[in-house]
Amino acid sequence: MAASFGALWWRTGVIYQIYPRSFQDTNADGIGDLKGIERRLDYLAGLGVDTIWISPIYPSPMADFGYDVADYCDVDSRFGVLADFDSLLSQAHARGLKILLDFVPNHTSDRHPWFVESRASRDNPKRDWYIWRDPAPDGGPPNNWISDFGGSAWEWDQATSQYYYHAFLKEQADLNWRNPAVKAAMYDVMRFWFDRGADGLRIDVLWHLVKAADFPDNPPNLAYQPAMGDLHRVLQLHSTDQPEVHEIAADMRAIADSYGASGRGERVLIGEIYLPVDRLLRYYGRERAEVHLPFNFQLIDAPWEARSLATLIAHYEAALPPGAWPNWVLGNHDRPRVAAKRGQAQARVAAMLLLTLRGTPTLYYGDELGLSDVAIPSAQVQDARGLREPGLALGRDPVRTPMPWNGSVNAGFTTAKPWLPLNDDWPIRNVARMAQEPHSILALYHQLLAARRAHPALAIGDFALLDAEGDVLAYERRHGAERLIVALNLGEHSHRLELPDWASDCRVLLSTVADAALAGDGAVLLRADEGVILTAD
Repeated sequence: MAASFGALWWRTGVIYQIYPRSFQDTNADGIGDLKGIERRLDYLAGLGVDTIWISPIYPSPMADFGYDVADYCDVDSRFGVLADFDSLLSQAHARGLKILLDFVPNHTSDRHPWFVESRASRDNPKRDWYIWRDPAPDGGPPNNWISDFGGSAWEWDQATSQYYYHAFLKEQADLNWRNPAVKAAMYDVMRFWFDRGADGLRIDVLWHLVKAADFPDNPPNLAYQPAMGDLHRVLQLHSTDQPEVHEIAADMRAIADSYGASGRGERVLIGEIYLPVDRLLRYYGRERAEVHLPFNFQLIDAPWEARSLATLIAHYEAALPPGAWPNWVLGNHDRPRVAAKRGQAQARVAAMLLLTLRGTPTLYYGDELGLSDVAIPSAQVQDARGLREPGLALGRDPVRTPMPWNGSVNAGFTTAKPWLPLNDDWPIRNVARMAQEPHSILALYHQLLAARRAHPALAIGDFALLDAEGDVLAYERRHGAERLIVALNLGEHSHRLELPDWASDCRVLLSTVADAALAGDGAVLLRADEGVILTAD
């Protein structure tokens, strides 16, 4: 599609995130693996996505399920071996699919050889590869910084009488990115996977990489409520988003760009960054280019109200730096699923929104089935976040449950006991069954993805909001002579939308519900929870 539209693949393509533990098990251990992803490549290609982003597959003690890396240049035995990755990559490329890997540069496992050396003694050559500090005058932690998983972000090391810093679990020690040796080692990790053929990297918690050099206390959060989670007791003013991180992001971009310049294929960098829009967009780069796509998570928590969404979209579009390409996300492995937040009817409307806005969309596995959050019995909770702060609904297990493929035992995910429970409605909400239902949400995703491929206005066209009232969000997508209108009813009542003069004879290209029809007099009548794409041809 990118070639036919004359655009870069990461601009026209749709990214599909796979949580590998939960996609497909092939060795009967209840955990998904690389061979399982390879087995399902035809499904992904047939769905119409272009790029697969795979959450961490590196060797790991799994304290944070792969985000505690013990070796950056290998594959955890639970997922397979390096040869399995090579095979997956080859088979994906043969189907025209790209592969992105999760890159976790902020921290390593406390069992990584680098950290084992670092904590061996104060004068070890790798001591400064991590962040070590003396106690405060009262003998406590060096400052008030809080782990994102609750509690102090400092862990006392009895053997060397210092604290080390961990933004997440104590098993995830933060690297010292002010050390040139750390930079060199991590840049070599990027080259390892690029040389192996990976098409890009999603950079985990990019905005965390550099901390204020003098480690001052973070200011208290005056809006804090206990239900928000412990990390919100302070504002992460000094522990994240420091100016020096932009030089690192630019160095990473230069490495990625060197592959395209050498004719080895363009590599893309996507940054995980939870920041207000004005600070988020700085990660596109100013003096030097930084990440291609700083993840835009605004839709996940935005009020599901037409005027609010219109304002959000307009402000984001207006704030983009010249030449920057937008992107949109509705869910991921850390956040509640869209069907859980919006309901099944609006999940269909949300799918149309995500796949018709200007920019690169990212889907989360299972959202194409309308999977909702799965209630996890307390005895089966796995996620460290949920275990550390129980009762606050902060655990991420509910959005990481196995993919239901068919009506067989364990939904075709595994022949063993799944590592997490399946969705309760898996006998009817599974790929095989929904593929046979012409009006299922899975069928809608197929149609939407096919429409993006068929209509350059949806993939690379301009964007303009249209006047609309009430619960209706409407906008135009235009490329050359092609003009499309997307109209979304975010409410529970029907609405009439007056169309521009040029669109008075439009027809419905696609609707989120069956049997959509125009009012026939220069307007479209949207039923409750309906979204439509209109074309003038």
